[in-house]
Amino acid sequence: MSTALHDIDERTNLTANNKFELLLFRLGEAPGAHHRELFGINVFKIREIMVMPSITEIANAPPNVMGIANIRGQVITVINLPGIVGCTPRKGTSILLVTEYARSTQAFAVEEVNEIARLDWNQVIAAEGKGGSLITSIARLDGDKEGSRLAQVLDVEQILRDVLPSATGNMMPGIIASKIKLPAGKVVLAADDSPLARSMIENALNALNVPYVMTKTGLEAWSKIQSMSDIAATEGKTIQDKVALVLTDLEMPEMDGFTLTRNVKNDQRFKSIPVIIHSSLTGEANENHVKSVGADAYVAKFAAEELADAMRKVLA
Repeated sequence: MSTALHDIDERTNLTANNKFELLLFRLGEAPGAHHRELFGINVFKIREIMVMPSITEIANAPPNVMGIANIRGQVITVINLPGIVGCTPRKGTSILLVTEYARSTQAFAVEEVNEIARLDWNQVIAAEGKGGSLITSIARLDGDKEGSRLAQVLDVEQILRDVLPSATGNMMPGIIASKIKLPAGKVVLAADDSPLARSMIENALNALNVPYVMTKTGLEAWSKIQSMSDIAATEGKTIQDKVALVLTDLEMPEMDGFTLTRNVKNDQRFKSIPVIIHSSLTGEANENHVKSVGADAYVAKFAAEELADAMRKVLA
């Protein structure tokens, strides 16, 4: 037990330096390829790695749902990850990654697990516009040197939304009870690297009648708030006249949400601006760490009314 707690503390401390750990695994060969690419998922999302247990097939299950498994007394849906990304495993799917996402538990079948890589978020670049709809970013495992190994960081939010829509919550306008009125000229500054998440957040903010500026990474959000502050100064105003609150994801290329939150709270210009962390990284260890970096609230993805309630509370 003490070893497990030490591991959690050590990984939590990595976020103080804009670092994280990426579990690397292979899913098989892509169509037309004769080698197997590396994929990755944040270690914070992994609850357990195990040899494939007995699986019970479910009648009329969605495509790529292999069935369910009884794991330590919990019945968990098993998802065929190679099937989702279009890979053919050479060795079959013998390994199961049990993950926790947005307060739900699911398992992904993979071909093999390779290693855990400790990386700086600036080794990770956004994948948007590079041709893949199921990855959020690309990790340069050996830094930015030529020939660095690359790993594709999967967009778990999009994958679960495609496979199990009911498991990923709802941000549709109809479930938000009442509007939020911001003072004229103020916006919510939001940051999320997942296109799906940005779309859902925009739905919620539009339903709340809240103006916003959307960014794709923590670094982009950090640059934006500084430029908005400079513009405010030229108008004889402060950044508090421009930004009502910051809404940020945690896992983002270049700069994560932990670092963005610390930057905001450690800067005299911005520290009075509320920060809400909106993330699929759940579990007690993660949620406690959110508080330690100075965030004003934490909301698990995707719960529209919880997000609206948190915004009302911090704005009040």
